[in-house]
Amino acid sequence: MIRVLLVEATELLRGALAALLAREADIEVVALSPGHEQTVARALSYRPDVVVIDSDGGEDGALGTSRELALRLPECRTLLVTNSVTAAFLRQALALRVAGLIGKSGPSDTLANGVRKAAAGERFVDPELALQALCSAESPLTPRELEVLRLAADGTPTREIAEQLSLSVGTVRNHLNAVSRKTEARNRIDAIRIAREAGWL
Repeated sequence: MIRVLLVEATELLRGALAALLAREADIEVVALSPGHEQTVARALSYRPDVVVIDSDGGEDGALGTSRELALRLPECRTLLVTNSVTAAFLRQALALRVAGLIGKSGPSDTLANGVRKAAAGERFVDPELALQALCSAESPLTPRELEVLRLAADGTPTREIAEQLSLSVGTVRNHLNAVSRKTEARNRIDAIRIAREAGWL
């Protein structure tokens, strides 16, 4: 029997995914988690073979949870379920030894098959997600613009960015203006959002 911990923020979807897996004779959902904060503690308590995480609620949370599970429960395999994926996210997930990524638009038996492959020690990436990642746009930003934007995304004030990168305040502003222009963003916050969603940050 393959023991599964299911992580999904929305109660309705959590119940639907649990019911889907419960139909399988060789899979048992041993625990449910509404968010990433509780996941590692529940995994350590229930010792599942596979943790299925809906990453649409936040890619950073899904990757962070996957990283912590790999460190604290290395025998447990992680499977991410998502609507879409960028090349950057796919690279990060594979680097963390995530067992697989499954798209939500696939056939209903895809999830159970993904769980089985993960439990068997195999890696699986939904072909549609792989194609989507390959087709995702490359960053139009220069390395310096990305460096400035990363610091801005961390909440670093313009003057501190200038000091850290040995630039003038005016040059930092020019870089941020160039980022907004290239991403067609309304402002700095919008540019950060666009860059994150595209997987450039």
